[in-house]
This record gives sequence, structure tokens and C-alpha cells, in this order.
Amino acid sequence: MQCSWKAVLLLALASIAIQYTAIRTFTAKSFHSCPIPNPVNCSLSQDTDAADRLCDESPTFSYNLSRKTHVLILATTRSGSSFVGQLFNQHFDVFYLFEPLYHVQYTLIPKLTQSKSTTDRRVMLGASRDLLRSLYDCDLYFLENYIKPQPVNHTTDRLFRRGASKALCSPPVCESLGAVDLHLEEGDCVKKCGTLNLTLATESCREHGHVAIKTVRVPEVSDLRALVEDPRLNLKVIQLVRDPRGILASRSETFRDTYRLWRIWDGTGRKPYNLDVTQLTTVCEDFWNSVSTGLNRPLWLKGKYMLVRYEDLARNPMKKTEEIYDFLGIPMDSNVERWIQNNTRGDRSSSKHKYGTVRNSAATAEKWRFRLSYEIVAFTQHACRQVLAQLGYKTASSEEELKNLSISLVEERDFLPFS
Repeated sequence: MQCSWKAVLLLALASIAIQYTAIRTFTAKSFHSCPIPNPVNCSLSQDTDAADRLCDESPTFSYNLSRKTHVLILATTRSGSSFVGQLFNQHFDVFYLFEPLYHVQYTLIPKLTQSKSTTDRRVMLGASRDLLRSLYDCDLYFLENYIKPQPVNHTTDRLFRRGASKALCSPPVCESLGAVDLHLEEGDCVKKCGTLNLTLATESCREHGHVAIKTVRVPEVSDLRALVEDPRLNLKVIQLVRDPRGILASRSETFRDTYRLWRIWDGTGRKPYNLDVTQLTTVCEDFWNSVSTGLNRPLWLKGKYMLVRYEDLARNPMKKTEEIYDFLGIPMDSNVERWIQNNTRGDRSSSKHKYGTVRNSAATAEKWRFRLSYEIVAFTQHACRQVLAQLGYKTASSEEELKNLSISLVEERDFLPFS
């Protein structure tokens, strides 16, 4: 059997990523453990077989003694993840990073598209997990392996969407800001702050009580098991889901070239013969697999997983945000409350940027009903019927029912965290 050069290259990249992760795992200082019980550096215990004994004063041991809460927002593109990210970005004690895995993707697989092959997706996982582990440990220097061109003297102007992180656009990371600049818009951050000093960013990360990261580049929660089970991290996963019909409508409008055939179908009523249906079915398969894992409540996810529907958050943002913070065990501060009040009641003109977060959140959650033709909705309902039922999304049986906002297409569900 002959292999194409692309397949050989992908397999080689996957092998390198896995080997590198293994080498780093077994050589990093933070992975050292107490070799024997010692009254100087380990608590005395009769249980000498306990592999996870914490060392109180060992300088080479970095268990999460402070019990920082590390948060991962697990989502897919156009599911409301930027909005959810802001619920952490606004918190005074949370160091938030927006899509750092972007750099892994575009270093290993530059041509990766919205419809990702299984091989492409898995090539990233080893490197992605390794980077996440480093970032939660406030080792931002590790990002330099994936930023192109490589930072010089730990400074760069190429960090993806730096302006989406409040911590990276405020003192001490941004030293040039005055009192009037404390609330920079994303587009003004790079202009006023200049290049990013990763040393200052690392120091800022360590000064914050918690670290939150948002990503749309990890397919399923099971891909995070090694991190969730790592006792150093105290990692909790917020899995954000959205009605696949709403995701498709939003992507078709935002990524117009990539979803051109869907827009042709929507406009003409004729389904193109070469339509890439994986742009839809991949989302539904990932949701189904990931949510099934979460709802089956495996022991390794106990106290570590919360499922959030975007529609529930959009309809009652304050209440749902309070539930999220309760799950995390982090007090919700007034900055978050103020941001919610100011950013969920916007008018149509307040969401011009495709990644903007100022909008009428309840109306946004329902807008897909008027963007998609009933033919596309019916196709989506059939292709994603399993996950729609799993997540409590009702189907519309006619165009009239589709447009009738008095008929809710979201069942009342209470997805309680596994505690």
C-alpha cells in the first residue's frame, strides 16, 4: 500500500510531537517528586506507597500547593466562546488567555481548515496538551516554540489576539498606560502597549490567583484527561455547547468564503452537489462524543466538568455566570457583574466586529431562525438529530414553526455539574 507524501509528513509530525511531549514530561523540573519520606521536605505518613504525596518545601516540586483554580473553556468556533471568555477576562484575579493553541495549529498544520481531518486534529493534541500544562504553570516562554517569527529577547508583536486578554493590555505588562487607558479596546492594545514582553507577562500570570484559557482547538473533553488527572493543575473544564443550527448560521455569515456553498444553497434553494457536509457533521460528532463522556460522569471528571448551553447563558447571563463561578469555587467580583450588565443589552449596531461580545444576548441566541432557510434547518436537524436530542434542542417541523419565536426550541434542562 502506497502512502502520499502528505500522509507521511503528518505521521512524522505526530511522532515528533509525541516524542517531544514525553521527553519534556520526564525531564521538566516540575515533575520531580520526593524520593523518600523525609521530615525536612515531606509530611510524615505511614502510607509509603502513596504516589501523590505532596512535598511542603522541596524547591524542585511544583504541586499546586496554592490550589489555584485553572479553567479551560472547551468550545467550538462560533458557539459563544468569546463571550464566555470575557466572563473570566474581566475578573481582577484571573489571568486569561485567548486561543493560545492557535499558534500550535498554524505551526504544525498551517493549512488546517474548519473541516479538520482526524489525522490533522490528532497531530495537534500532544503539543497542545504540553503547551496548556506550561501556560497553567505560568511558563509563557514555552509559547516561543510556536510563535513565528521567533520572539527576540522574549518580546513579540505576533501573539494571536493579544488584545482579547485584559492582563496582557494593562500594567505591569503594558507599562505605557495612563489612568485614562485602563479599559482599552482590543484594537487599541497593540497600538498603545507596543510589543509584548513575555517576561512581564509571566510575572503578571504568577501574580494572579487563577488562570483561564479559551480554546476551540481541542475536539473532545476526553482529549484533556491527562491534564484533568494531573494533581498539579486543579483543572476544571467548562464545556460550552450551542445549537448546531445557530453555529452553522453564524459560521456562514462570518466565514463567507469557507461556507460559500452553504450560502449558495440558502440563497437559491438548491443544494450544491459538492457541499462539504463535514463542516456541520464534525461539530455534531464532537459534541456528541464529548458531552456523552461528560454526562456519563467518569470518576476522572468528578468535580472537574460543567456543561453550559450558550442559549441558557444568553437568556439569563447573570444567574448562569453565578452558577459557573460557584462550580469553580471562585468568588465572582463586581467587574464581572458590571461587564454583564453593559454587554448583554446591546442593539444591532453594537456587534459589528465578528468576534464582538457587545450584543443583545437573548436575541442573538435566536437569530439563526431568520438566517437559515427551512431546507437547511431540516437537513441540519436530520444530520445532528442525536446531539440535538441529547442537549435538549427541539426540532422545527415547518417554516412557520421555525420563525415563530413564541415557540421555544430549547427544552428546560438542568445540566448539574458532576460533583
